[in-house]
Amino acid sequence: MKFLVDAQLPQRLARWLRSKGHDVLHTVDLPAGNRTTDEDISELSLRERRIVVTKDGDFVDTFLLRQAPYRLLLISAGNIDNADLLKLLEENLENVVSAFETSEFVELGQGLLIVHQ
Repeated sequence: MKFLVDAQLPQRLARWLRSKGHDVLHTVDLPAGNRTTDEDISELSLRERRIVVTKDGDFVDTFLLRQAPYRLLLISAGNIDNADLLKLLEENLENVVSAFETSEFVELGQGLLIVHQ
């Protein structure tokens, strides 16, 4: 899968996803880095068919209104340290990948995986 990890999530997450065989960009990899606008992130996501991984609820609004970004993985785990975030993804990555076979919007939190239809 192709992912684009948003600025408020650690680069370590992008590296970990790459280690699992996925094609991953983090906003720091983009020309404007972590100052890349949400609109530019959505456009890149659509152009390259990347799933945006974010904690930013603003992406939910634009996704529901405009179907942008291409696909959305919302991390709704609240304040979570990086080690626990990676553990959460590690425990759920297979289910997240499967969820994107039938859905364009998936939400992952502590103890929950919601596949929005």
